[in-house]
Amino acid sequence: LWSSETLLLLLPVLSPSVPPVCFRLNHLHLDLRLNFAVKEMSGWLVLDLVPVQPGVQSLVLDSHPSLLIHSIDCKVPGSGQEDPMSLTYRVDPFTDYGSALNISLPEAAVGPGRLIQVTVRYTTTDGPAIWWLDSELTCGQSRPLVFTQGHSVCNRSFFPCFDTPAVKSTYTATVRVPDGVTVLMSASRSLYSKQDRVFQFSMEHPVPSYLVALVAGELQHVDVGPRSRVWAEPCLLSCAVQKLGGSVERWLGVAEELFGPYLWGRCDIVFLPPSFPIVAMENPCLTFIIASILESSEFLLIDVIHEIAHGWFGNAVTNATWEEMWLSEGLATYAQRRITTEAYGEAFTCLETAVRLDALHRQLRLLGDNNPVSKLQVKFEPGVNPSTLMNLFTYEKGFCFVSYLSQLSGDVRRFDSFLRDYISEFKFKSVVAQDLIDFFLRCFPELRDTAVTQREGLEFDRWLNGSGPPPYEPDLSGGGALTRPVQDLCELWRTGDAPDLQAVMTFDLSTWSTFQIVLFLDRMLDHSPLAHDVMLSLSGCYSSLFDGLNAEVQIRWLQMVVRNTFYPELPRVRAFLQKHVNGLARDSSGTEKTRRKGGENFSAGGPPGLKLEPAM
Repeated sequence: LWSSETLLLLLPVLSPSVPPVCFRLNHLHLDLRLNFAVKEMSGWLVLDLVPVQPGVQSLVLDSHPSLLIHSIDCKVPGSGQEDPMSLTYRVDPFTDYGSALNISLPEAAVGPGRLIQVTVRYTTTDGPAIWWLDSELTCGQSRPLVFTQGHSVCNRSFFPCFDTPAVKSTYTATVRVPDGVTVLMSASRSLYSKQDRVFQFSMEHPVPSYLVALVAGELQHVDVGPRSRVWAEPCLLSCAVQKLGGSVERWLGVAEELFGPYLWGRCDIVFLPPSFPIVAMENPCLTFIIASILESSEFLLIDVIHEIAHGWFGNAVTNATWEEMWLSEGLATYAQRRITTEAYGEAFTCLETAVRLDALHRQLRLLGDNNPVSKLQVKFEPGVNPSTLMNLFTYEKGFCFVSYLSQLSGDVRRFDSFLRDYISEFKFKSVVAQDLIDFFLRCFPELRDTAVTQREGLEFDRWLNGSGPPPYEPDLSGGGALTRPVQDLCELWRTGDAPDLQAVMTFDLSTWSTFQIVLFLDRMLDHSPLAHDVMLSLSGCYSSLFDGLNAEVQIRWLQMVVRNTFYPELPRVRAFLQKHVNGLARDSSGTEKTRRKGGENFSAGGPPGLKLEPAM
C-alpha cells in the first residue's frame, strides 16, 4: 500500500502507530449507534489485519482521550477457535492531539500472512473529529446534526486507526440512528432499513483513515446529474440545487477528458451548517462543503472543482506523509485550474490564480523568506500536529512546482497525458515526492538526460527543501483583460490623496466579478493604512455596493475598515460578527475548536488584519 521504502523512515515521526511494515490492513468495519441526546457514538471497530513479519507481539493504534475503550478481543478465522480471545491493552500519552492504544497480541495467534480480526468496543463523544450541533446551530434549527471531519489527524477521535495517509484500506459501516435521521458517509454504496433505522455503507476502494467521514441529521437530496446529487437541510436544498444545476457533471466530464476516468462512482455534495470547520473537504463520493459559500457563485465553483480534482490527486493517489501535503494540494490546485481553463477560459483562471499568488507573496512578506513553513517538504518534529502547518505554500507553491513541470514538458496537453499515466500508475496507493519525480523523468527521458533536476536556480531539491517564494511562476498575462482594469483602478486610489471621482466612476464595479473585486480590495489592503480622506471616498463610492455582495467581498472591506481605523464603518463590522456568531468555532457545548485545513478556508488567501472568517 506504499510505493517507496523511504516512507518507512518517515512514518514514526507523525504517528505512534506501528509502521505498516508490521501489518497489512485489509479492511475495517464500523458498527455504531448515534445518541443525539447525550452526544455519543458507541459500538465497535473490526480491523482485518495480516502480519507481514514474524515476532509481532503488539498492535499500536492511534487514539484520543475523548475515546473510551471498553474491551478488545481478536479472532483468527480458520483456526477452529470460535470464541474471540480477550486482549490486554493500555493507553499511552503521545501528543496533545492524540494518544497511543497499545494492544498485546497472543503469540500463538500471530504469524506472517495469517489474517487476524481485532475488535475494539468503544464510545466516543466530542473529540476533534466529531461535531455535535444542537438544533439551533443548524441551518433549519429544527433537528440536531452531527458530522465528522478527519483531516489531517483528527479521525483517531472517531475510531482507533492507523492515522496516517500511508495506510489505505476498504471499509464498511453499519450506523443505527433515531427515527427521522438520515446518515451519509464517504462510501461508494449505501443501504437503508427503515424498519430497523439502520444505514449500511461500503467503500470498495482503499482510502486512508482521514477520508472516512459521516454526517447525520435532517438531510434531503435532489439529483443534479447521472452520478451526482446534492444533499442539504430542507431549508437549503433548493438554493444549493439552483446554484449547482447541471454543473457537476460538466466539471466531471472536463476532468475525465484531462486526467482519465473518475474512479469513485458517485460525486455527491452535502452542504453543512456554518460550524463546519473548513470550507470544503474532499471525502470520496461525498464532498462536504459549508453552506456559507452559497453566497458566492465563483468561490462555490472554485471550491467544488477543487474537491472534484482531489478525486484524482489526493484521494486516488495520496501523499504518503503529511510532510509532503503538496502532493495532494498542489496537484489538485493545478488540476482545478486546468479544469477551469477548459470550462471557463484562460482569463478566468489567470484572474483566480493572481488572487492566490498575491496572497502567497503577502504571507511571505509577513513570515520572511527564510521561514521553514514556506518549504514544500516541511520537517515535522515528533508530536507536532500536521494540521498546524497547513498553509498557502502547500497549495500555491505546490501549484507553481507542478506548473514548472508542465512547462518543462513543453506542451500542456503532453503534461495532461503524463498526469493520466501518473494516476494509472499509482491509483489507490500512497506516494512520496521522489515517486512523482522519478515517474516524470521516466516519461520525459530527454529531460533526465539534460539533468533538468539540477538546472541552476530551479533545482528540484531547491523546490522541495528551499524556503521562500517559488523559483518559477506561470505566465498570467492571459488574464490581462480582467486584471488590467483592477490594476488601473488601484493606481488611481494609491496616489495618497482622494482621486478624481470622475476618473474613478469610469470603472463600474457592479459589472466586475467577485475575483476582480477581491483582487482590488486585497491590493488596496497591501497599501494600507490609507489617508482618512481616501477611506472616506472609498466608502462613499463602494460601501453600499460591497454591503450587498457576498462574504468574500465583505470580509475584505471590513479588514480595510479596521486596518485604517475608519470609525464610520465600524457598525458594519459589528453587524457582520453578529450575523456569523454561530460559527465562531464553538460547538453547542461551548468547546473551542479550530479550523484544520486552512488552505481552503474562506479568505484563505486573504490579507492579514482583522481575524474574521465568513465561512464561520
